[in-house]
Amino acid sequence: MDVSWEDFGWERLADGVGRRRLPGWDATVGLIVGEDAVLLYDTGSTLREGAEVRAQAQALLGGRRVTHIALSHPHFDHVLGTAAFAGAEVYGAVGMDTLLRRERDSIRASAIRHGVDADEAAEAADMVVAPHHPVSGEYTLDLGGRQVLLANVGPAHSGHDLALLVPAEREVVFCGDLVEESGEPQAGQDAIGPRWPAALDRLLALGGEDALYVPGHGAVVDAAFVRAQRDGLAARFGVS
Repeated sequence: MDVSWEDFGWERLADGVGRRRLPGWDATVGLIVGEDAVLLYDTGSTLREGAEVRAQAQALLGGRRVTHIALSHPHFDHVLGTAAFAGAEVYGAVGMDTLLRRERDSIRASAIRHGVDADEAAEAADMVVAPHHPVSGEYTLDLGGRQVLLANVGPAHSGHDLALLVPAEREVVFCGDLVEESGEPQAGQDAIGPRWPAALDRLLALGGEDALYVPGHGAVVDAAFVRAQRDGLAARFGVS
């Protein structure tokens, strides 16, 4: 996987590992390529955006399709593009499947409130894909010649936070919105603030000091950034 990811609009993070920063909310989607399977981490905010990511990934990979999807958490800008990936096996933190079915109207309303076209938001919410495979604790997914670790590290930023560890020359940790670089960490109504610092401790334990940490929004950061954000959240929510 030594093609130029940047030529296709992706940022290369390691051999066979990259990500895109989507317009609008600067949300990250990650791509991890194995010999037998291709994993996408998050899918964008609309079916149109999901279809664009699908086309970009297939162009990069010479026509190979995304076969597996891991959803970092249930907020609209990370999940509403999933239906664009027909046939993909979808993973999410345990309980996320029920939540996405139950809360599709509130997810649609959140998308509209943040500026998504009402018709696009309604279409994507109507077709929202609940995870087929709930992850409780940690789960190793074999992509063929490459194993990745899905880790249910929440609740924290949301009630259902799923991180992704990719072994590489430098470990790559996809953090979802547990870590944000382009703004302060956002704590909505579903955030469990007092447990957030512990979730970041788990990310640091998974990746270690030399890992690349990929926020849900913003530039790739290092362990020192994650630790500083962890300490800020601890002070914000009054925990040690």
